[in-house]
Amino acid sequence: MDFSIKNYAVVTIGGIDIWITETIVNAWIIMLALIIFAVVARIKLRKFTDVPKGFQNFIEMLIEMFDNLVRGVAGEKFMFLGNWYFMVFAFVLVSNICGIVGMRPPTADWATAFAFALATFFLIHFMGAKYRKGKYLKSFFEPVAFFLPLNIIGEIARPISLSFRLFGNVLGGMILMSLVYSLPIFVRFIIPSFLHAYFDLFSGALQTYIFCILSLSFINSAADPDAE
Repeated sequence: MDFSIKNYAVVTIGGIDIWITETIVNAWIIMLALIIFAVVARIKLRKFTDVPKGFQNFIEMLIEMFDNLVRGVAGEKFMFLGNWYFMVFAFVLVSNICGIVGMRPPTADWATAFAFALATFFLIHFMGAKYRKGKYLKSFFEPVAFFLPLNIIGEIARPISLSFRLFGNVLGGMILMSLVYSLPIFVRFIIPSFLHAYFDLFSGALQTYIFCILSLSFINSAADPDAE
């Protein structure tokens, strides 16, 4: 079994080679699907009524659930981050579960998971500096100045651990499913459907939820004016 990421082409721009990999192509496909869905939703939004039903009911329920999630984890002051993390949630969720249609999940590539974790890393420190200013910088020297290197290492480790949690679970599920499909054909009639339901749907949705919850929690913790 080959778990390596396929490379489809190499494009040279300004003397720099840009590799068009399976991860990039699948990510483009997912982004295109989400954009089409967003355009359809926007068109249908014009016909929404005061009494929701059907597609309108689904969209409103989706938005309300995510707003409540952001409000419950990060508080009212960070509701503006809901747009960004709704995009993250949608992309990561579809990436995690696309294995059910035979695609290699982009999140099974650590670079994809790390990119989102790195964005959270910058948001953590930007919000911390914005809301707590000098107190946030001072927190790196607590409980005593001797802990500064350890605190810095801890902050650097945060996006790495956040990305590896997502990447490891998705890649692990993909590997296990590949092993199942290598079994004799008579075993592959029933077992894969249950495993797809767990690794692609349940685990994929769970890891997406955990990623967004942890990201919002880290940001809220860093920016809490009362945090010590």
